[in-house]
Amino acid sequence: PRFVTAKADGGDLFSEVGRGDILVHHPYDSFATSFETFVRAAPEDSNVTALKTTVYRTSDDSPLVPALVEAAEAGKQSVCLVELKARFDEHRNIAWSRALERAGVHVVYGFPNLKIHAKMTLIVRREGDVLRRYVHLGTGNYHALTARVYEDFGLFTRDEEIAADVADLFNYITGFGRPQRFRKLLVAPFDLRTRLMDEIRAVGDAAAVGKPARVRIKVNALTDEPIIEELYEASQKGAEIEIVARSICSLRPRAEGLSENITVRSVLGRFLEHSRLFIFQAGKKTSYWIGSPDLMPRNLDNRLEVVAPVEDPVLQQRHEDAQEALMRRVRRTYRRSAARLL
Repeated sequence: PRFVTAKADGGDLFSEVGRGDILVHHPYDSFATSFETFVRAAPEDSNVTALKTTVYRTSDDSPLVPALVEAAEAGKQSVCLVELKARFDEHRNIAWSRALERAGVHVVYGFPNLKIHAKMTLIVRREGDVLRRYVHLGTGNYHALTARVYEDFGLFTRDEEIAADVADLFNYITGFGRPQRFRKLLVAPFDLRTRLMDEIRAVGDAAAVGKPARVRIKVNALTDEPIIEELYEASQKGAEIEIVARSICSLRPRAEGLSENITVRSVLGRFLEHSRLFIFQAGKKTSYWIGSPDLMPRNLDNRLEVVAPVEDPVLQQRHEDAQEALMRRVRRTYRRSAARLL
């Protein structure tokens, strides 16, 4: 990624994002030279006016908390959503929140019945007479230790519509109004479920009239019944569906008359496969997405989750290559199994 060759000072880093979106793939791409460099620039850059982020899980050696503290001490707007209901990290997150509050950071705790699981960071920077918003959206936690052993994706962008959506979400979290609509992001519990189902349905409709039709999904778990029903229906219309589910999958693949065109596999490798990826091909249109949610009722209905589009063709190819690498061996395994049966 271009971050690797960018200088450490904030001006050059932000100009790299300004040149075009950047997609990083951890741990193959360094967390330190991408996200950590991004947040370190906020308090050091005199043109930065605000740093806002979410903390679901973080580590003692992460620069995120120090960056928030230094930004507050420098007189910048410093906002952090700390999710106190992050399982197994409740005590740690309470300690972080108290330390941040003592330093003058605006700490918010979300909602009693809505866990904040989205991984998003927003930096606002004054450039001449305008304010530019720079965004990071990820599939994994801002955790320096797990970033070395968990496989995850992160998107850096200055896209105005994505940045406006993220700004609206931070306003919602901090109590300044409920978003009326989202421009590009898919957000739970607002429209994520319906938008994903619309994407799957469009693929099924394309398959029904003989157009190229394919769904590729990579998640930790797939248990949501309405999503599974849509996948079954798309399969019955002829769509090719490939799913990588690291842990739980309630969908039954390769069932005659139900899911003959669906392949499901779990991947066990050197790193824990943690990213959530979605690719929908319906005729000539293919959309690419990364995000924080698994396809479970709790993620789609009871959590704040964000899925972002990957729109740059070069980054789309990188996204596709990652999914293709996972499924290549699966296809060979199916061919060998079929040959043995014959």
